[in-house]
Amino acid sequence: MNGNERPLRLGFPVKVMGRPDLKSQDTRRWQKDPHLKCFLELLDHVLDYLRSKNLDMYRMSSDIAPYATHPDMPQFHSMVAESNAELRAFGAKARDYDIRLSFHPSQYVLLNAPNPELTRKSIWDLSSQAEMLDRMGLDDEAVMITHVGGVYDDHEASRARWIEGWNLFPEHVRRRLVLENDDLRFSAADVLWIHERTGVRLIFDYQHFWCLNPERLDIRETFERFLATWPAGVRPKMHFSSPRTELREIKQKVTPKQREAAKAGKARGKSKELLKAPIKATARVKTVLRPPIWTGHADFTNPFEFATFMRMAEGLVFDVMLEGKSKDLSLLRLRPDLLRFAPDVAARFGITAEEAMDDEKQLDDDVDADEETDVDEGRVEAAE
Repeated sequence: MNGNERPLRLGFPVKVMGRPDLKSQDTRRWQKDPHLKCFLELLDHVLDYLRSKNLDMYRMSSDIAPYATHPDMPQFHSMVAESNAELRAFGAKARDYDIRLSFHPSQYVLLNAPNPELTRKSIWDLSSQAEMLDRMGLDDEAVMITHVGGVYDDHEASRARWIEGWNLFPEHVRRRLVLENDDLRFSAADVLWIHERTGVRLIFDYQHFWCLNPERLDIRETFERFLATWPAGVRPKMHFSSPRTELREIKQKVTPKQREAAKAGKARGKSKELLKAPIKATARVKTVLRPPIWTGHADFTNPFEFATFMRMAEGLVFDVMLEGKSKDLSLLRLRPDLLRFAPDVAARFGITAEEAMDDEKQLDDDVDADEETDVDEGRVEAAE
């Protein structure tokens, strides 16, 4: 099927929550000799699950080759080459299932760090991941997504330094690497500026665009410019998530002074602090209520927000990686929601009534969302 004729894809990252028995990562420490081959065995079952649910896009963990680039563990450095046959077989299966794969390297992969050693290590990490995609025999739709990185007290110099890192890449990495706008430091305008000087493909992140757009760019025009950075015959992709809206409950220690005040009947926490309940005289922990942080991802995707975006993007061709914290469950919930509330949008993704009915049955298992931060969704503060 021609790339522009097939329905648009929906995907999700890393963890499979609809099947808790399916592991997507080998979490053994180095002492237990983890290996890429073990990861591929686990991911082989993930591919089968994806096919059973008609899910045709998936982001693999960036850690599927554990310690492959650890500078102090040379015993792991050859695992990618050692797994050539397994990588080739895995890639063939993904192609047979028509599943689009990608990586999103961790927050420690930085091209614009002032420390040249960190840049060299990041290039090594990206080279290893690009090599895995190459050995899988995947086409140019299989990409590695990265951010610009830290500001390091000089926004313009840090943005320009990313280009210096790009110029150090071998060709097989440039073929795979794509750059995403972020929510705190480098806006859509920033990554467009970098694209104009490098030719790097761009990933549009919907939630990040709303969080950081000081230039007040128009969303439709900007999205079209992002899609145009992809070559003809290679379908672009973008990221979509809804912001968290629920009241946050933060657990904090109660100080001895606050307990003494509680005994005297005077304590309600700090000034202007909203508590879930008054502090008791014997309390060791208090629950503080706080508003949402809009950069945080919601567990599920708001179907009305998503349909509004898709109607704004009418006539454009692209795949969508959903970054809801409930992973595949977010996708399985969205498909019947679209069929119910926005059938015109559902049609663009080829969603059928039978498929939507199966999705709703899947969600009857009531699997909870993961509260842990994704390996691939961290911040860069630690590296600054």
